[in-house]
Amino acid sequence: MSIQNKTALVTGASRGIGAAIATRLAKDGFNVIVNYAGSEAAAAKVVAEIETSGGKAVAAQADVSDPGAVKRMFDLAESAFGGVDVLVNNAGIMKLSALAEADDALIDGQIDINLKGSINTMREAAQRLREGGRIVNLSSSVAALKFETYGIYAATKGAIEILTGILAKEMRGRGITVNAVAPGPTGTELFLDGKPEAVIEKLSKANPLERLGTPEDIANAVAFLVGPDGGWINGQVLRANGGMI
Repeated sequence: MSIQNKTALVTGASRGIGAAIATRLAKDGFNVIVNYAGSEAAAAKVVAEIETSGGKAVAAQADVSDPGAVKRMFDLAESAFGGVDVLVNNAGIMKLSALAEADDALIDGQIDINLKGSINTMREAAQRLREGGRIVNLSSSVAALKFETYGIYAATKGAIEILTGILAKEMRGRGITVNAVAPGPTGTELFLDGKPEAVIEKLSKANPLERLGTPEDIANAVAFLVGPDGGWINGQVLRANGGMI
C-alpha cells in the first residue's frame, strides 16, 4: 500500500504504545487521527509533536465502547482527511485480579474497552475503510502465557485474536488486511503501574533478549504491517515479545 495521502486512525493514542504508533506512522507519511478518551492535553501534545516534525494529525475524543462516539470519530477523520485507510486498535485497560476476586467493575470495564471497543471500531472500519486498507489490533502475549491474575484481560485479548482471523476472511475482495500485534512486557505506564520492582526485573529477564520492550518496538511492528512491505501478511498474530513465547 502506498502511504501517500493515506490516513491512519490510532485509538488510545495519547500516551504509551499508542502515542509511539501515532508518531511513527506520521513519520512514515500517514495523516493521523490521534484518538483519546479523557487525556485531551496528552493527545494535543502528540498532535503538536507530529506537526512540529512536518506531519499532519488531528485529535479525536471518543470512548471506543460507545458505538455512536466511534461513528463520529470516523466522520471526523473523513472530514479532516477524506477517509480512513488504516485502523490501529490500541485503546485498552488492564486490571489484574484472581478470577475468584474479580468484581463486576473490573470485568465490565475491560470487556467494554478492550473487547467491545475493538469490535465497535472494527465494525465501523469494515464498512468504511478505503480499498486496500489495513487493520491492526493490539492483543497481548499474556493471551498465550496465561499468567495468574491476568484472566479477564487475557480473555479479552484472546477474543481479539479470534476476531482478527475472522475479519480478515470477511474482508475478502477489498484488498484489506487484518492482523494483530501481541506485545510482551513493555515499559509503559499501563504495564509498570503498581508492580513491585522485583516483578518488573523478573519479567524483563524472561525473554532471551533480557529487556522490556519499548513502545517504539511495538510501533515498528505495526508500521511494518500497515506499510508497503506488509501487504502479504493477513489474518496473523505477530508476537512482539523478544522471544518470550
